[in-house]
Amino acid sequence: MKNTRDILLKFILPLSLISCQKSLEERPKTVAVETFYNTREEVESAVNAIYTPLRANTIPNYIATLECQSDYGYGRGSWAQMNEYQGLNDVNTTRVSGFWSDFYLSIRNANFVIRNAPNGNAISETDITRYVGEARFLRAFSYFHLVRNWGGVLLRTENNISETDLPRSTPEEIYALILEDLEIAETDLPDNAPQTGRPSKWAAKTLLADVYLQLERYEDARDKAQEVITAGKYALVPVASTADYQKIYGPAVITTPEEIFYMKYMRQDGQGNYMLWITNHPSTGYFNFGGAYAIYGDNRNPVYQTWDDADFRKGLWNNINIGLGANSLVSSKYRDNQAVSQRGAGNDLPIYRYSELLLIYAEAASRAGNGPTADAMEALNKVHRRAYGFDPETPSPVDFNWQDYNAGSFLDLVMKERSYEFQFEGKRWLELKRTGRAEEIIMAVKGLSIAEKNYLWPIPRSEMNYNKALDPAQDQNPGYN
Repeated sequence: MKNTRDILLKFILPLSLISCQKSLEERPKTVAVETFYNTREEVESAVNAIYTPLRANTIPNYIATLECQSDYGYGRGSWAQMNEYQGLNDVNTTRVSGFWSDFYLSIRNANFVIRNAPNGNAISETDITRYVGEARFLRAFSYFHLVRNWGGVLLRTENNISETDLPRSTPEEIYALILEDLEIAETDLPDNAPQTGRPSKWAAKTLLADVYLQLERYEDARDKAQEVITAGKYALVPVASTADYQKIYGPAVITTPEEIFYMKYMRQDGQGNYMLWITNHPSTGYFNFGGAYAIYGDNRNPVYQTWDDADFRKGLWNNINIGLGANSLVSSKYRDNQAVSQRGAGNDLPIYRYSELLLIYAEAASRAGNGPTADAMEALNKVHRRAYGFDPETPSPVDFNWQDYNAGSFLDLVMKERSYEFQFEGKRWLELKRTGRAEEIIMAVKGLSIAEKNYLWPIPRSEMNYNKALDPAQDQNPGYN
């Protein structure tokens, strides 16, 4: 069974002890830089604080919000409006405003580490390099999500921490910082992460490959993904049934050979994965605290109807009447019937898995060469074989032949494989936008048109009201003035 208390003790406790100490002794209201960031323990505690805004609430809710807009997913209750693809109403505007705040809180905490850790007087240069590299990785991670959902955003760095009023930067300026951070992180992070849940240099290279793909720098994306593949650090977990996917996503899993970077959770109230409550239905028995079944599927959806029944991933959907008719589907990808609370499930949330790296390589290699290669198809086939219970490393009866595809049809194949592989990992809507296929695919699958305003989220009113460098009439995203 997963002994996360031992695995993550050093990772979680510095954060929880802060609140515990408040009841034990009086502490100063603020931390002075001159007396903090000096020891390894202090800097590690500061790095841990970068994760806190993301892990606790934002990442599960953020992923769920993105899944509502996928071609296979639907939102219920307060999320139902997102199925209309006409932009966000007040409820969902408030929800994504919370994501904005938490991404920027994480960035702020990363900026403190980047600025102050190099001045530590009782910490080695090796540790400084690693912790600053980790902070840069996490800052790039947050900015990558901000820029894809809001467009040009505020460029807050270690050099302007005290400035409240900042203008919007262009997406190009945001991406320049992301690339700079990741190029440093891939050099300065260790070959092997010191703990599960922390990034290695290979995680930085994987994120960098994804950024290159987003920027249509296909040769760079291909080559960076290839670096990680040839390093031989990762492998797909074989499965022989749908149930075996719990070897990848289950609450008892500490780590797997395909884990590149995950958000880690544990069976402790407030430290667990909230995604299970969002997606589960009380009748499943998969989660002992019921569930909101706020994101669901439908067996009449063409994505589901055309999905091969022999693909084990399809079996992660359960046909359950959730009050919307007999065609509703509920995902069982994440399950924990020994969770300790709504926010106390032990399942981790994948951010990057080896299967995604393989598909990044497959797409980038094909785009760079204006058509698939044998290596690109082999990368895709590894993911596909595993889903049918075959050895990912051995040719199988379900393999595709690269010579049967051109650049366009191979991209279709990659996108279909990604849509099956990464459900409830928050990838699909961002992929539809990146490839310019959102309008076409949503119309084909759901019969809905997408309003232009739906492609970007509104900058929060709080930012508009208090940041004097922003003009609400000029700087707000289209359709939200």
